[in-house]
Amino acid sequence: MQSSIGQSIEMLCTEQGLDRDMVIEAMKEAVKAAARKQFRAQDKTGDSIQVEWNTEEGMIEISVEKVVVEEVENPSAELSLVDAQELAGDEIELGDSLLIPLPQEEMGRIAAQTAKQILVQKVREAIREKVYDEYIDRKGELINGSVKRFERGDMIVDLNNNLEAIVPRKEQSRGEMWNQGERIRMVIVDVSKEQRGQQIIGSRSSEELVKRLFEMEVPEIYDETVVIKSCVREPGDRAKIAVTSNEKDVDPVGACVGMKGSRVQAIIKELRGEKIDIIEWSDEPSVFAANGLSPAKVSQVRITDLNNRQMEVLVQEDQLSLAIGKKGQNVRLAARLVGWDIKIVSEEVLKQEIARQMGRMMASGEAVPITALEVVTAAQAETLSEKGVTDVESLAATSVDNLVEFLDVSLDEAEAIIASAASIVAARNAEVEGAAGTAAGDGAENETASSEESTSADEIAPEADAEPESRETVPSEEIVEAEPAIDEPHTVSEVIDDM
Repeated sequence: MQSSIGQSIEMLCTEQGLDRDMVIEAMKEAVKAAARKQFRAQDKTGDSIQVEWNTEEGMIEISVEKVVVEEVENPSAELSLVDAQELAGDEIELGDSLLIPLPQEEMGRIAAQTAKQILVQKVREAIREKVYDEYIDRKGELINGSVKRFERGDMIVDLNNNLEAIVPRKEQSRGEMWNQGERIRMVIVDVSKEQRGQQIIGSRSSEELVKRLFEMEVPEIYDETVVIKSCVREPGDRAKIAVTSNEKDVDPVGACVGMKGSRVQAIIKELRGEKIDIIEWSDEPSVFAANGLSPAKVSQVRITDLNNRQMEVLVQEDQLSLAIGKKGQNVRLAARLVGWDIKIVSEEVLKQEIARQMGRMMASGEAVPITALEVVTAAQAETLSEKGVTDVESLAATSVDNLVEFLDVSLDEAEAIIASAASIVAARNAEVEGAAGTAAGDGAENETASSEESTSADEIAPEADAEPESRETVPSEEIVEAEPAIDEPHTVSEVIDDM
């Protein structure tokens, strides 16, 4: 029959899932530390104390090791030969060591309390070590619990088995309200080894939560037929998730949406109404960016700086506010999803700006760069520059076959590029010819004016009886001088401020 100590150890191991031998070793160390402190204070022994666990009786045994000597000088560490033989028999000789049992009653209440404190501390350390080892490899995993209480804005979640997790305020989703006892799902973002507070740190604002929820609701993601490539969110407002399929017959977006939106609606409900855009992933940045700006419709994507990962997205005027989103949210999430800096530009504004720039270049005689052409991307412009084609004049003079070879494009695409460049060159030549004609006309008018000045006054004298022609007069206040309309291009920040 086990003693009360043995029963307590068994109960502790069962409740906390601890190893029995580990608990016994912790208890032995605790009792040994308390006994050393107690007996050293009584001028007895200290370092020579031994503590063992009696398995049969289920109790702790305390003893002190003493050396057998002929004449005792240090009673706390030495024992006479006569006393030793009385305890252990005549076989004991000088120089032998004996373990002398010490009565536990001598430890006293203070020593027992010290042993208890040490034992509790060691058991807590063992429990925290066990929790750390169990959960450190589960980071990013979805777990369930119930809201237990709130501490300074942090939410404490009961995971059962006397285990708690904490959801710090910064890991909570904006707008979510939780009541005590309510069931909650969260994702593990970290596991602490510190001796104070909850070890398991959960999150409701992490992108991993959205991924895990999709894995639960979409079997194609769980079996890796559909793969989540990227996910970004502004917790409580909107999330964007990019998916692709490993099988051509499986539509990744449709699989995530589900029949009549059943799958994605279940996730939206779990996230307390957070909107979710499901995007088809592409390894082509321009295509991925166009998809990422959903629900806006994109007209064109131009990569402006490949090294710094910057692009310009053209949209029609009626799609501008939709592409930017409320307070810039849509373009901000799309940029994070794609991993590029995205600038949203209205097609109408861009055309006006390009027209003004080209007009200034034509008027000044400057060469028009090929980057001014909408049909030429930044990468294509760089390739043409390496081939010596740097402006629209040289591009218009390039043969179709050479352009196909330079840019690796189709024959129709090459013809369209050359035609675009040729139209600009033609417009520029027409403007130059028009300017020359205007100059010639001015010269003829000057000659006519000179001949009119030489005419005699009698020849141009008006008839005295002629009636003056009737003319309609317009009040001066109704004559308004029209100011030239100036269409300034809108930047993303200006559009956001106007919204």
